[in-house]
Amino acid sequence: ARIAEEDPSLVVRTDAETGQTVLSGLGELHLEVAVEKIRRDQGVEVVVGRPQVSYRETVVDGVTGLVFRHVKQDGGAGQFAHVVIDVEPLGEPGFEFRSTVVGGRVPQEYARAVEAGCRDALAEGPLGGHPVTGLRVVLTDGATHSKDSSELAFRAAGRFALREALRASALELLEPVAEVTVTVPEGSVGAVLGDLAARRGRVTGSAARAGTAVVTATVPLAELFGYASRLRGRTQGRGTFTTRPAGLAPVPAGVASNLLPR
Repeated sequence: ARIAEEDPSLVVRTDAETGQTVLSGLGELHLEVAVEKIRRDQGVEVVVGRPQVSYRETVVDGVTGLVFRHVKQDGGAGQFAHVVIDVEPLGEPGFEFRSTVVGGRVPQEYARAVEAGCRDALAEGPLGGHPVTGLRVVLTDGATHSKDSSELAFRAAGRFALREALRASALELLEPVAEVTVTVPEGSVGAVLGDLAARRGRVTGSAARAGTAVVTATVPLAELFGYASRLRGRTQGRGTFTTRPAGLAPVPAGVASNLLPR
């Protein structure tokens, strides 16, 4: 974008997951000036809002022995694939797939196709259409047809089987969280702690240094928008903070109910 060429401290990018155009700068005032410049110089209306947060879905309680048979006959060669899968929590972000099928009931190349189909299904979860992470899929059994089985058929079977298994599993919503380190005058600590609590922050440490206090907390990313202005207001402009990604954490049920389709 032209404005980023004129001001190298601005970064314009398109978020591949949300589709939003994201403008990043040195602070909220910097961004406000940049947006006004776009409106004035380009003569276009700019709709400004918070960046969308990229949520994830994860398995809390899976299913065992889900059977799926993919059969398709529409003239010519048909498609046939029979799979049995277990789905269980992984305990951390990511995806694992393994096959325990014995006796050659599902050849290795078909098992790899089932894994590819499962990875296809991870793109949209049943809770709110968010990507799914933190699960293990085990292919425990299956069957083939001498003529109609193929990698394509087993990939489709893996995709549909995992979609069905996820709908039958217990899932929860995950949100990105950040580790926030706030440095403020000692007299402002109470106000800062109260504000962090209101943002669903969890304080993990605090220390005093020559009239200042350093507070460390884990805060959901969705609650940090606008924090710079609030911190300045609560500390008469003397507070500073830094953030760094701290992974994913479950969204409380009361909050999740407002984020998911009814």
